[in-house]
Amino acid sequence: MTVAVTAMITAVVGVLGTLLAPVLAQRLTVRQRAEEVRLADERRRFEERRAQYTAMNRASRQFHTLLKDALHRIRDGVYTEHERAQLEEARLDHRDRYAEAQMIVPERILRASREANRVLAGSDALVKRLDRGVAREGENVERALADLKAADTRLGALRRLMREDLGVTD
Repeated sequence: MTVAVTAMITAVVGVLGTLLAPVLAQRLTVRQRAEEVRLADERRRFEERRAQYTAMNRASRQFHTLLKDALHRIRDGVYTEHERAQLEEARLDHRDRYAEAQMIVPERILRASREANRVLAGSDALVKRLDRGVAREGENVERALADLKAADTRLGALRRLMREDLGVTD
């Protein structure tokens, strides 16, 4: 009887093994594919963030540079329509990069970007007033350049946060 029971158990286990092996293999394959999809999605999001950070950094720094250049040219009396158009294009590009970033990047990065944007926008408004000859009391190129210097620190902090978020360490 023991041999018969053992044979019966072996037969049942063999049949169950044969029947369940494809099901188990399919479940394992489904899990592996889900993990691959998750990893691919994670990588895609990382690449989107990296591209957005690169675009934000470039646009912010370009806007900053052109604001500084505009102030020097206004001071020297050589600010032309070409420079005005370049500055406006940089301002619009900067605004667009920020708008795109709002949908992708973490809030702490947006906060740092807003701090830099406040300085850049204030400097842009001052450049326009100086250019049009309608500067307010106490506003001049030297003060504007000093105010714009504050953007350096904020842009540096923004860049540091973006690098940290991407896992770049020094």
